[in-house]
Amino acid sequence: MGVLKSIAAELYGVGVTIRNWFYDAKIAKSRHFDIPIVCVGNIAVGGTGKTPTVEFLLGRLQGEYRIAVLSRGYRRRSKGYIEVELGDSFLRVGDEPKQIKRKFPEVVVVVCENRVEGVERIMKEHPEVNLIVMDDGFQHRRLTPTVNVILSDYSHPPYQNKMLPAGTLRDNPSQLYRADFLLITKTPKGMSPIERNIAQKELRPQPYQSIFFTDVRQCEPKPIFSDVAADRIPAGAKVVALAGIAHPEVFFESLEKRYSVVERVAYGDHHIYKVKEIRSLKEMVERHGEGVVVVTTEKDGVKLTSRKHIPEALQRALYVLPIEINFRDGDSALFVEKLQNELKNKKS
Repeated sequence: MGVLKSIAAELYGVGVTIRNWFYDAKIAKSRHFDIPIVCVGNIAVGGTGKTPTVEFLLGRLQGEYRIAVLSRGYRRRSKGYIEVELGDSFLRVGDEPKQIKRKFPEVVVVVCENRVEGVERIMKEHPEVNLIVMDDGFQHRRLTPTVNVILSDYSHPPYQNKMLPAGTLRDNPSQLYRADFLLITKTPKGMSPIERNIAQKELRPQPYQSIFFTDVRQCEPKPIFSDVAADRIPAGAKVVALAGIAHPEVFFESLEKRYSVVERVAYGDHHIYKVKEIRSLKEMVERHGEGVVVVTTEKDGVKLTSRKHIPEALQRALYVLPIEINFRDGDSALFVEKLQNELKNKKS
């Protein structure tokens, strides 16, 4: 199996290299738009923190711009251009776009697998929008963003990784040259200057690129059904930790520091919950006795909002753990300042 994966990875890498060469050599055309576009992307599959970064940008830039978010809507059961509404099912628009819309209801959120079409429709139907934040899309070479913000997991340096399916890379690490900003995510606490230098060198940065170190800050859990559940979870409470995300270890470990985690339940990334799994979760809560609650991720939480499919007893026990991106050394203001300068400089 390992040999087959290695062969498949080699073939995949050759295909990606050829495709990138056509765009880098200007043989394949890439579309530029007058409207500024910030792409938040990565070169590996799995959770590097794109959605929290998009939400950070929305929170910081809303006062300066009228923003629209453009996403592919990964694993949605629809196709084409759809403007996300608060009442939309995650099956129609995708879990992350729905999560963003719930947190920023005033922001235009659009899903479209064809990013060029998505930008064209946003410009036509929302002329008030003067900045588009593209959630993912670094590999969508038919469109050239104004600014590329590329995320890299501290624990998985790209040049030590392998192409799919032998590793998690979906693009050549050499393509990082197209990044304007490199965010090293999920960094450990207490990083020494030497560790920082090593992490930076692992990315082989260009002189024009700005590098920032980030981690994730967990907020207080919030009830999914606030009308039937308590506002807060007491410290040390019994918790069933539920996650359908890539690399859920950090999520589980963060809960174990605050509560008594009685069970870990992990599914694959973008998991869609079945009736039998909801039933199993309810039985798990009942088995662990009174006071036990279920804490899940925000991305999972948008899939567990249907009162029709969630028993009332389970509704009272369901909570989500909101997360925020945190810039080391208080560098968030510097990042925003540099990003805005980059947008202005590239527009002029």
